[in-house]
Amino acid sequence: MVAYLGVLQLRQIVNEIGTETLIAALADRIEADFHRWPEFDKSPRYASHSARGVVELMPAADAERFAFKYVNGHPGNGQLGLQTVAAFGMLADVDTGYPVLISEMTILTALRTAATSAMAARHLARKDSRTMAVIGLGAQSEFQSIAFSELLGIENLRIWDTDPIATKKFLVNMQGRGIAIHVASGAEDAAAGADIVTTVTADKKRARILSGNMIAAGTHINAVGGDCPGKTELGPEILERGRVFVEHTPQTRIEGELQQMPADFPVTELWQVIRGEAPGRTGRDDITVFDSVGFAIEDFSALSLIYDLLCERSDIARLDLIASPSDPRDLFGLLTSGENPQVLRRAV
Repeated sequence: MVAYLGVLQLRQIVNEIGTETLIAALADRIEADFHRWPEFDKSPRYASHSARGVVELMPAADAERFAFKYVNGHPGNGQLGLQTVAAFGMLADVDTGYPVLISEMTILTALRTAATSAMAARHLARKDSRTMAVIGLGAQSEFQSIAFSELLGIENLRIWDTDPIATKKFLVNMQGRGIAIHVASGAEDAAAGADIVTTVTADKKRARILSGNMIAAGTHINAVGGDCPGKTELGPEILERGRVFVEHTPQTRIEGELQQMPADFPVTELWQVIRGEAPGRTGRDDITVFDSVGFAIEDFSALSLIYDLLCERSDIARLDLIASPSDPRDLFGLLTSGENPQVLRRAV
């Protein structure tokens, strides 16, 4: 029987331990796994692109566990009343190859993405950062804001979206969290005076949400939205002025802001900073850019943490996903002899 985490049980876990606490735990787990980066089997995600979006598989494994995530990216889904990103994931035991967890990952991806962003900013942003701009107020925006408030002490948000309904939604969801919010008149106004700028827009197009004249010395840019071929948010002059940090270079050169730059444009992988093998921020005036596209080790970390939390509970839901005849050689007997009828009844 395989442990199963659906939307309702994830919501129950979040409500019990708190969004902030779970994001902080995810950030710590992701950082710990980045610290042991060389131990992982890893590769750029497999992507199947279409005119309307992309469907992807994201695998990663260490010596004990294998994980993958199925995820889509369809910017036009919002007009259909659907999520632009939907996902599920699986965690398996390497020694047997058996899955141990199947989980929803639409919400979990938002949580782990925010945790990764804030974890990266702990290494790249100025320690006294207290004001963040959030440009793009879609499904990721609240998660990002809560993560930066919890992990970096952000006290002030400067927000902007072209859609006033998205702005209203964000303001309602962020009520009572003790964060001062300024609704900006545009992206330039939002970025003005911000120590950190988070861009998390959804349109699948080459865009310049930020240009060089909007970014002051010392700013950390958390570029989250440019996450597939043909989709960008930053003017290339920002990358040229700043120091760029990525998750997995081969993937980011295809999908991130780096797709605008020459193939030999210099970048630093974040795990090198975490392991002390490369510098992060070197001075107050550095412009640092986290060109984040999401990487499978982050999903591995999230699924592993969730599985560990579930194993502490008595109310785990389970699925009879894998046949289990008493004689492993007699798989056909499950269909003909009535062996394990309880398994068949659950599967019907």
